[in-house]
Amino acid sequence: MSHADVNEEAIRTVIVVGGGSAGWLTACRLAARSVSSGSKVKVLLVESATVPSVGVGEGTWPTMRNTLRKIGIDETDFIRSCDAALKQGAQFVGWTDGSAGDAYYHPLNPPAGAGDIDLSPYWLHASATETGMGTDAPAQVGASRASFADWVDYQSALCDAGLAPKTITAPEYGGQANYAYHLDAGKFATLLCNHATTSLGVEHVVGDVVRANLKGNGDIRNVELADGRILAGDLFVDCSGFAALLIGGVYDVPFRSCRDILFADRALAMQVPYQGEDDPIACHTISTAQDAGWIWNIGLWTRRGVGHVYSSAHTSDDEAEAALRRYVGPASDALPVRRISFEAGHRERFWQNNCVAIGLSAGFLEPLEASALMLIETSLDSLVDRLPQTRSTMDAIARQFNATFSHHWQRIIEFLKLHYAITHRRDTAFWRDNAAPTSMPEGLRERLALWKHHAPAAQDFAHAREVFSWPSYQYVLHGMRFASSYRGEPATADGKLVDSLVARNARVRAELVRKMPRHRDLLRAVREHGLQRV
Repeated sequence: MSHADVNEEAIRTVIVVGGGSAGWLTACRLAARSVSSGSKVKVLLVESATVPSVGVGEGTWPTMRNTLRKIGIDETDFIRSCDAALKQGAQFVGWTDGSAGDAYYHPLNPPAGAGDIDLSPYWLHASATETGMGTDAPAQVGASRASFADWVDYQSALCDAGLAPKTITAPEYGGQANYAYHLDAGKFATLLCNHATTSLGVEHVVGDVVRANLKGNGDIRNVELADGRILAGDLFVDCSGFAALLIGGVYDVPFRSCRDILFADRALAMQVPYQGEDDPIACHTISTAQDAGWIWNIGLWTRRGVGHVYSSAHTSDDEAEAALRRYVGPASDALPVRRISFEAGHRERFWQNNCVAIGLSAGFLEPLEASALMLIETSLDSLVDRLPQTRSTMDAIARQFNATFSHHWQRIIEFLKLHYAITHRRDTAFWRDNAAPTSMPEGLRERLALWKHHAPAAQDFAHAREVFSWPSYQYVLHGMRFASSYRGEPATADGKLVDSLVARNARVRAELVRKMPRHRDLLRAVREHGLQRV
């Protein structure tokens, strides 16, 4: 067959190599598209029976609601099957200066009036006025009676009170406040597998991929299993995790480390049962700073997922485990820890020939802002929206995909570094090294210089669909008391609009705190009665 003939081959079979959340989300999204479009593309997933899933990503973003809806999974079934809880944002404890009471929220709601007016200059004015610093002074302390998150939104009050973002009468995937999920990654993969194979027609093959055979143009013709079976396809999606069997093992696409920017390279994970059946379930991720990293605390229905992410250059494994056990308390004495080593970074290319890397095979960053599953979803949105019809269109689509996701990975690295870069902590080498300008990407240094005088805005970023957009940057910057000199003048028409938005926030906050159910009570009701089907 000539090269021209190869280029005109239709994409009829997609082989997904690897299971877990990445593999089964990929299979579900591709198969759901095939069903809805009538394209008759066959989707086959092959996974090893001997290689366990890493199980990364118990935290999600609100995008997961759309993903589940697109593949046809009911929210009630998802919550019941995955021991899922609802997530309204993240609270960062001890990140600013490590003092008592040092904590701020990054809620999932955008600030009030987003798209019409930016409230941050007016909050800074109120902060400077209330602290007696004068409206021309940089707001370094930000000690307004209301934090930025409280001033521009109401969601942190729901988190503080342990209240859910929706009621049992709300329809599936809808609520009074924006929300995502905390989930059991292993149970999530099982749910996706069952749905893919029983409802979406995905063929499931269990076996170990040992070899890929290539065509003359360098494309993968088929993959060979240890037992001799051969699986031929037109497009291959590498979801094989850190092993990166295809994108690394076959194509040897270089890995671009960012350890000079993000120092963490180890994690310890622990599953902590609740002490009582009615213990409160936090409806936000809690990220607590430590001497050489940070500890996550994620509430599920039956347990908490707690783990310590740290830099091995700044502490030992034993010290890190001791810090984790101190955080959990006496309950940790009988609990094992799971150890994970990783190199922060990503592939230089994510789509090579007829192979696309999604999930850990594409790269990994510490789970500070739950970016792992969100990157999988974003990658699948791009892949499914522009799935090549023939081989001739694949190279152009691959170039677009690579450019888009090189941008996304760089912006996520910068956003995660922001949490470290603007800290006031200097108590350990880890925090001092993170605050050094030489550890910051040039783009972040440039934007930080800009944001001393201008609020983060959409035009600060080159991509129309940023993974983390300007509201996220504002929540972190103002939550960590970044010194900013810009102000909004309240004695203007815009100032009056701000007053009305702030007053409305206060009314909505009071109403929701009064009427929303406890998070655990809502989850119990969902498990017993279910949500309203849409």
